[in-house]
Amino acid sequence: MDRRRAREVGLVADGMPTGRHNAITDVPGVRVGHATLWTGDGPLRPGEGPVRTGVTVVRPHGGNLFREKVRAAVHTINGFGKVCGFEEVRELGLIEAPIALTNTLNVGLVADGLVQHAVRESPEIGIRTGTVNVVVGECNDGFLNDIQGRHVRVEHVRAALESATDGPVAEGAVGAGVGTTCFGWKGGIGTASRLLPPDVGGFVVGALVQSNFGRPGDLAIGGVPVGRYVRPPEAGGSARAERGSIMIVLATDAPLDSRQLRRLCARAAVGLARTGSHHGHGSGDFVIAFSVAHRIPHAPQTLTTAETVVADEARAMQWLFPAVAESVEEAVINSLCCAETVTGRDGHVRHALPIEEVSGLVERARGGLG
Repeated sequence: MDRRRAREVGLVADGMPTGRHNAITDVPGVRVGHATLWTGDGPLRPGEGPVRTGVTVVRPHGGNLFREKVRAAVHTINGFGKVCGFEEVRELGLIEAPIALTNTLNVGLVADGLVQHAVRESPEIGIRTGTVNVVVGECNDGFLNDIQGRHVRVEHVRAALESATDGPVAEGAVGAGVGTTCFGWKGGIGTASRLLPPDVGGFVVGALVQSNFGRPGDLAIGGVPVGRYVRPPEAGGSARAERGSIMIVLATDAPLDSRQLRRLCARAAVGLARTGSHHGHGSGDFVIAFSVAHRIPHAPQTLTTAETVVADEARAMQWLFPAVAESVEEAVINSLCCAETVTGRDGHVRHALPIEEVSGLVERARGGLG
């Protein structure tokens, strides 16, 4: 069966309405780009290959992010990871460079690529003004990839940035998702979006994930415990330790401040829980959120300014919280549905989720037949 998104095969059937592309790019101005590295086969040759990795970038807008920042927040659900740039976002509540996702040992090189990009766009950085904070998230793709090779270089970061577009987003085994695993199946990049009602602003919430977490027996889709009945060929017992991570990027056009964005970040864990995650000891689960409602100038011309803000926070969050939970849940399922089987180093295999079998199981469960 061709790889298709969860909604196309009936695995997501209800909830809030989606945006046009059911993607993070439904948030106005947001762009996503990938660079995929896939070379070599056979035994692992550390530093040489086989290579099954990449980088994915999220651009909050198409302009100069250092000069026109966006409000942001970060949240650590479980801190078993090596993310970069979180502390300044916590302190200042701003994103000032594109967000990048890659593999664990490549964080430094990808951060260097983002810094070079920022300096090219804003030559005053570090000379006539302050330095730049770049944000890089990661997942360990070493089961399939020669992770010691750190094959994602500056040119690949540049290629991902230059390819970033709005509209549909490539999902599955692409970019930072080439070598990742989700519930024992092939995981990768997934995305989804939700629309708030017109009388609550009609705002958009979008999520993009790099899925690399979960025990095979724990997978749940639409409330159905799929992992109890459908397992990857090489899966062990469900009691094995969860070792993996997930990076979650949230975007919205709702005019939220950094405190409110952090509240959205915390609700991403609800979406993960719906898929069967319990944030195991060895799982690094991180969330980055931003709002495109306002651009914050690096060099403001006045001491104060007027902005539109959410006055009735309770009413807004009544819709924003479930929008986050639903979009994260569907993004994870999309990462599974869109990923093809990948064979990596030493013949290691991560099999594609058997969509027909899973769809049949979920349909029978919904109909009360199973």
